[in-house]
Parts: sequence; structure tokens; C-alpha cells
Amino acid sequence: MSKEIDIQVSSGNIFADLGMPNSDEMLMKAELVRQITKIVSQRKLNQVQAAEVLGIDQPKVSALMRGKLTGFSTERLFRFLNALGCDVKIVVK
Repeated sequence: MSKEIDIQVSSGNIFADLGMPNSDEMLMKAELVRQITKIVSQRKLNQVQAAEVLGIDQPKVSALMRGKLTGFSTERLFRFLNALGCDVKIVVK
């Protein structure tokens, strides 16, 4: 016996698909955090070292690495990327 599975095509923004408010902002923050986590991992920084570079405490790094987006503004995430040596380019289409 096989069951039919209802499949919905994603819009490309999971937060919008789930009907969450501020979905565009959440998607942007998620991508910024993904980039921060990638750089920290590539540099083989532990959370204490990352906290020192980012200018925050280790528990905040832990929350960031676990994808906890609340408490981190977009501007703050930009500053973290700057502290990691990245330039942030904003493109408006």
C-alpha cells in the first residue's frame, strides 16, 4: 500500500513558506549567519576565539552558531563579517 504525499514547491524562502513575519529579513540574517559560521569553521576558531574576534561573549557565539537569529540585527551581523575580514556588498534590484 502506498500513500500519496502532498508536495509543495518552495518559494525559495522557507520563512515565507512557513508564513513567518519578516520572512525576507529572516532569510537575509540566516544567510549572513551561514557565512559567519563558514568563515569561523574554515579558520578553525573555537567559540572562545571567535568571540574574541567578533567582540562578543562565548554564549552569544554559541547561539549564533546554532542559528538563533533573535538578538542579532542585520547591522550587527554585517559588523561580525567585517571583523572576520569580509566586505559586505548590498545589491538592490
